[in-house]
Amino acid sequence: MQTDTQRITISQAREDASSIFLAKVFNWMAIGLGLTGLVAYFTAASGLARVIISSPLFIIIAIATLGMVFFLSARIDKIQAGTASALFVGYSVLNGLFFSTIFLRYTGASIAGTFLITAGMFGAMAVYGLVTKRDLSGWGSFLFMGLIGLIIASIVNIFLKSPGMYWVTSMIGVLIFTGLTAYDVQKIRRMGEEGIMSQGQEAITKGSIMGALALYLDFINLFLMLLRFFGGSRD
Repeated sequence: MQTDTQRITISQAREDASSIFLAKVFNWMAIGLGLTGLVAYFTAASGLARVIISSPLFIIIAIATLGMVFFLSARIDKIQAGTASALFVGYSVLNGLFFSTIFLRYTGASIAGTFLITAGMFGAMAVYGLVTKRDLSGWGSFLFMGLIGLIIASIVNIFLKSPGMYWVTSMIGVLIFTGLTAYDVQKIRRMGEEGIMSQGQEAITKGSIMGALALYLDFINLFLMLLRFFGGSRD
């Protein structure tokens, strides 16, 4: 039977392991967002963004980024940590090329302002996911179903071109990605608590890459949804 001291020691060790793992995840996420932001800015400033959006490159890059996400998610257990890291970096760079086109639609000031709003909302929900005692695992299936519905509604509205549906899907998107932020952070925290830090450097790196990818996607999609509300048009 464990004594109170042993329980406290074990609990502290789990918390320490979780904190180290979370730090690795957030470091990778910051690297990804930094690369995307820098590539997007310099691509737009150089004029290459206009070339991308007016050529088949736009579709090719979009397909390539989606393909890399699916490949990483499906093959993470079978590829090496170095390959996973390179794919994540490559994905971040490609996303930068893709998102450089938003500088053609929105003003730089509104993009920067929306980024700060996104960072604040993301940070608040990340903290909630870290500190809450509530089990958020039940949110997963609900949020995933909402995400599927959002994707379908957005595709339908490409043809309907309904302003009302556009704003409704934007608001729902904000709710879904703020919820996913808290859900994913809690899931990552539990990965750290449940022993991933004892599985070797290979497992730690791949786990942190997948955690960073999930949070990166939450942040980017929340940013895009908020940009619909706060983005100042160049027109």
